[in-house]
Amino acid sequence: MINSEGLEQLGFDPKTDFVLRDDGQGVYIKEWKSASPQPTEAEIEAAHAEWEAEYNATQYQRDRAAEYPSIEALVVALWEGVVEERMAAVTALETIRQQVKARYPKP
Repeated sequence: MINSEGLEQLGFDPKTDFVLRDDGQGVYIKEWKSASPQPTEAEIEAAHAEWEAEYNATQYQRDRAAEYPSIEALVVALWEGVVEERMAAVTALETIRQQVKARYPKP
């Protein structure tokens, strides 16, 4: 199956190297713009499998990011801890971070 992820895994850019189309009978390369040779469907499928394995291996990162405190909360906590010398906010934020990391461990 031809897909953008496989082509991107091979180093091609969807904005400059190719145009995909699906007219209801599956995705195909409508236009190949890259100066490099167009990869075969088998090469694209192999690259997509590699991309999918990498994507699945980093699911914990996406899960963590969804639950981590916001950057704004981090900035406020650091300001209170460093400038105002009140560490309670920093400690509370770090407790939340550690709980999230425990829920979604690195494989």
